[in-house]
Amino acid sequence: MKLRSLLCGVAAACMLSTAGQAADRTLYLGAYGGSTEKLMMEVILPAWKKANNADVVYVPGNSTKTLAKLQAQKGKQELDVVFLDDGPMYQAISLGLCAPIKDAEIFKDVYDIAKMNTEKAVGVGFVATGLAYDKETFKKNGWPAPTSWADLADPKYKGKVVVPPITNTYGLHALIMTARLRGGGENNIDPGFKAFVEEVGPNVLTFEPSSGKMSELFQNREAALSVWGSGRLKSLADTGFPGGFVYPKEGGVALMVGTCPVAGSDVPDLAQSLIQYLLTPEVQTHIATTKGWGPTNMKTKLPKELGDSLPYGPEKINALNAVDWNIINPARAAWTKRWTREVEQ
Repeated sequence: MKLRSLLCGVAAACMLSTAGQAADRTLYLGAYGGSTEKLMMEVILPAWKKANNADVVYVPGNSTKTLAKLQAQKGKQELDVVFLDDGPMYQAISLGLCAPIKDAEIFKDVYDIAKMNTEKAVGVGFVATGLAYDKETFKKNGWPAPTSWADLADPKYKGKVVVPPITNTYGLHALIMTARLRGGGENNIDPGFKAFVEEVGPNVLTFEPSSGKMSELFQNREAALSVWGSGRLKSLADTGFPGGFVYPKEGGVALMVGTCPVAGSDVPDLAQSLIQYLLTPEVQTHIATTKGWGPTNMKTKLPKELGDSLPYGPEKINALNAVDWNIINPARAAWTKRWTREVEQ
């Protein structure tokens, strides 16, 4: 039983007022905090709440925290809908924590890659992992813009490259794409590790997991090239920093912001309704404008300047690489130990 149900048993506030001002039912949404919470609660959710005569309790947390909450509450879930990065989302699905999404007309407008190869989750936003660089430093040194994942190993960038560790999704994507470039991939990660030890590693200033610190390294001109997300670079560039984002010729990597209805929700119809609402072009535009997540609904129209800075439109989306989380998740702990031992020794 949810905490809210217990409270309703003792609080008259849970009853509809005679004026009809109180919502009939409440949906609990587990999603990222900060700017995402502000956007959802102030801009996106009010219209949905009014249309559904429902209330929303927002439970902020990153993907790791929200997944842990789902696991701890299995069989007696408080949450009804969650936002998770794609890696943790596949874990949630494998653990039976997500319910099937009911088919609806809106899904015909969703990119295939955003359907996440499952009936239990869907992407509400694209973030592309690619190469971020300091245009000013590159111009000063007479360097052309980077074009390939292979540029991470170019000796001219020695001491100027920053890559997140593989506990961070951006770093994990870098390892996988480096392996693919050398004939490997998720099923054969050895070429990626070998390249990071022998070729990429010597160029790396630091393996930095914090986006805040990454921004600082760019602003202090310590970093010139990094593996980062399109949304992160957009946020930095919006401050006036001369940053550029490159989709490598081999393709960027899709990092999906996914949502799923929670198995065992006591408001399953509201959960389905909210997910469909999040995919509408109007909501997708708000998300793109505020968060820098590329729309997963193909019919969303963005201004050119905004669209140019995001993973937006069929050409960019179809060029993104997907990674196989069903292979990655079981191996990730072992990879992380190996990374610590061999790469960040």
